[in-house]
Amino acid sequence: MKQMTLAEGGFEKYGKVTRREAFLVEMDRVVPWAELCALIEPYYPKAGRGRPPIGLERMLRLHFLQQWFNLGDPTLEDTLHDSVSMRRFAGIDLGREPVPDETTVCKFRHLLEQHGLGEQIFKRVGEHLQARGFRLSEGTIVDATLISAPQSTKNASGGRDPQMGSTRKGKKWSFGMKAHVGVDRKTKLIHTVVATAGNVADGPMIGRLLHGREHAVWGDKAYVGQRVAIKRAAPRARDLTLAKAQARNPLKPMDEHFNDLRSRIRSRVEHVFGVIKCVFGFDKLRYRGLAKNANRLFVVSALANLFMVRRQLA
Repeated sequence: MKQMTLAEGGFEKYGKVTRREAFLVEMDRVVPWAELCALIEPYYPKAGRGRPPIGLERMLRLHFLQQWFNLGDPTLEDTLHDSVSMRRFAGIDLGREPVPDETTVCKFRHLLEQHGLGEQIFKRVGEHLQARGFRLSEGTIVDATLISAPQSTKNASGGRDPQMGSTRKGKKWSFGMKAHVGVDRKTKLIHTVVATAGNVADGPMIGRLLHGREHAVWGDKAYVGQRVAIKRAAPRARDLTLAKAQARNPLKPMDEHFNDLRSRIRSRVEHVFGVIKCVFGFDKLRYRGLAKNANRLFVVSALANLFMVRRQLA
């Protein structure tokens, strides 16, 4: 048998705090674990006959690890065996207990989906951040991004997901789900999320993305012509969406100047999509059906808010 080295015995001389470990330490400090566990606890299985359930906070930590590192159920189980930092974050000691299997992780996700707890987690995190001083300002930026869905028809149904839709940007067609967000102008925090099929137009969704106390609304050219909807949802709000040229009515130099000024504020929403898609890897849908993917979108949006203000919270 191979002899155990000093490093394997816990006496690492040349150890280093990895970026993953530093990230998990930061997020462990800022996630309101007690509040979120209290939210889920009424729906979580109680100890009784049969095998006792795994601790609720541990399962929530595993679920968040899936979202942060874009892991499927089997991959999460394998990664936990490989990664000491992830096991430490989840509180798993392989000398005393096994890693929860992929079926247990899957059942917990289905529990969240069944009771709409993804949206409740998003709301509770928003309340937590407002209580910590990150209050909503009087301006909202609206935008939407498409999250791609698999287009393969090699499955049991023999077709693509019927709850998704196709949309075209320029000359490129895409298929999937749209994530519509309302983002606070000052803090860049997401305060409203709506999930729709990919073929739903951006403009008509603007009324559902406002909290009603805005004095100004920014958006790209997809929201042109929605002034009535803005006034209905936020009566005091000014329409600062970008002007769009028409076939026989090109933009005047003054309109282009105003578009440039408004774009400097509107572009802040792209930072949010950068976290969701590039940092957390949520650029492709993993599940079939709008409800399952919307539940993940709510959870990822809540975690993105915590990620963007983690330094201030800590």
